[in-house]
Amino acid sequence: MNSNRLLPTDDGGFRCSWPGGDHPYIQYHDDEWGRPVTDDQKLYEKLCLEGFQSGLSWLTILRKRENFRQAFTQFNLETVARFSESDIDNLMANAGIVRHRGKIEAAINNARCALAMCDEQGSISRFFWSFAVDAPYGHNNDRVDADSMVATSAESTALSKELKKRGWKFVGPTTVYSFMQSMGLVNDHFENCHVRDECEKSRVNVMKSLRI
Repeated sequence: MNSNRLLPTDDGGFRCSWPGGDHPYIQYHDDEWGRPVTDDQKLYEKLCLEGFQSGLSWLTILRKRENFRQAFTQFNLETVARFSESDIDNLMANAGIVRHRGKIEAAINNARCALAMCDEQGSISRFFWSFAVDAPYGHNNDRVDADSMVATSAESTALSKELKKRGWKFVGPTTVYSFMQSMGLVNDHFENCHVRDECEKSRVNVMKSLRI
């Protein structure tokens, strides 16, 4: 067991070390990160927040997440897709979120792209999950160390390319891979992390339910 990758939990187990001792970060790791998500609105929200996180730490975004949800009407696709220039101006004046015009405009643009994808394919969930690997922990055979943390993958690169082709913004391979990790398309909890097996069981069940 690599002690640099794990920290002890209060009940004698272990968790990934990256949340450190920050309680909200620990809660995010234990309850959300790596747990499979198939809800379109939640997938859209997370991809938007990953875009806002670009150049910042995820903890910064996590601490502002409720502000983002309020500002973006809980990331309702239909509502955000109708945001106007005046809405953008209001968001730019909102100190509770990351005030970056390009990222704000990308979130609105991506809501419109998501709705177009829903019209075409029925959901964005099935599209995203079609890029998940049907292999243990969602790791492809080209991965040198199945228990290492990486920034991109062949699948995130392919998904990023396809999203850009469809008009999505702020969806580079690194952003997309982080999205895939957090939404459970990939299970990157380290070996012996106390939620790893539970996340993997859920991921396999989702793959089976979608016949991927």
